[in-house]
Order: sequence, then C-alpha cells, then structure tokens
Amino acid sequence: MGIQKSGKGLLIVLSGPSGAGKGTVCSALRRQAPEVVYSVSATTRQPREGEVDGINYFFKSKEEFKRMIEEGELLEWARYVDNYYGTPRRFVEDRLAEGKNVLLEIEVQGARQVKEHFPEGVFIFLLPPSMKELYARIRGRGTESEEVVEDRMTAARKELDQVHQYDYVVVNDEVAKACQRIRSIMMAEQSRRERIFREQPDWLEGF
Repeated sequence: MGIQKSGKGLLIVLSGPSGAGKGTVCSALRRQAPEVVYSVSATTRQPREGEVDGINYFFKSKEEFKRMIEEGELLEWARYVDNYYGTPRRFVEDRLAEGKNVLLEIEVQGARQVKEHFPEGVFIFLLPPSMKELYARIRGRGTESEEVVEDRMTAARKELDQVHQYDYVVVNDEVAKACQRIRSIMMAEQSRRERIFREQPDWLEGF
C-alpha cells in the first residue's frame, strides 16, 4: 500500500529565557504559517478588554481550574500572582488528531511537565545571539528597574542550564531566519523515520 502521509500533527514546544523573543517569533511564525495552531491556555485571571473566551484564553474559575488539575486535564500548569495558567490537554490532542501542528509557547518549567506527558513532542529552545544582546533587549524595554533586569538575567542563566532537555536550539539573531529554522525543523520531524514507521509498521505489505 506504500507509505502515506502521517495523519497526526506535531506538538511543537518553544521555550527560552525572557528577552529571547519568543512572543515576537511566535507571532511572525503564525503569519508565515497560518496552518499552525497556536495553543490556547486556560487561566483563572479575569478577561481584559477585548479578550475573547476560547480565542485569547479559556477563562476558568479557580474551582474549575483545580478540578482540571485533579482530573489530569492539563498538560502543564503553574500559579503566578494568585492566578493559575495551564495548557488544556483536550484542545491540544484534538487538534493533533485532526492532523494540525500545534505550537505551544511556554517556560522551561511547563515544558518539563509537557515532556512527561507527551515525550513525542518537538522541543525547541530559542536563544539570543549572546548574553550581552539578551541584557540589551531586557534593559531596552525601559519598563523595569535595574534590579529587575538583573533578576531576569539570573533567571535566564538558570533557564539556559536546562537547554539539554530540548531537541533543537534556534538562535534568534533575526526573526525571519528564526522562523525559517523552526519551519525547517517541523518539516524534518514530519519525515522522521520513527514517526512514519510507528504509525505505518506494515507499509511493505502487498509486495
């Protein structure tokens, strides 16, 4: 019957330190590759003006969110400033089953949780061109004190220590080039031997 195109999508997990440009790269990637689905997170915080449930976030009460944790409905979750954030498992699995590639932009801690539940995901770590450039980007925002900038640099160094947990490293020297590298990784992963033969172990039957 021959080898057929895989019917299941890829889960692409993108992480990187603050200032690496994750949000910018993801926004550009969504414009370049609109077929890629951007994972929608669940949160207990109140919607901001213009935000739509199911588009920007899945807005949940704390009781609903805790139930989702207890019933294993989240691929990963964390608590920030008295609010919960997490990735609904059902949304991701349904999109993957439809054959769509799903992009998940999360921090290192969340990526570690996802890998436990979904080891077949594609894990990409986004790097700045240098630590000097990272510092310049964080400081250049002009919205944070020097103390906060130093705290972010300390956190970045700790996150960089986790790079060995990822399958690929992409340097964000230019956004367009970083997007192209990520798209190339996606194309290569769809042709990975293990993925094809795992889904079609009997492809030689009939010869």
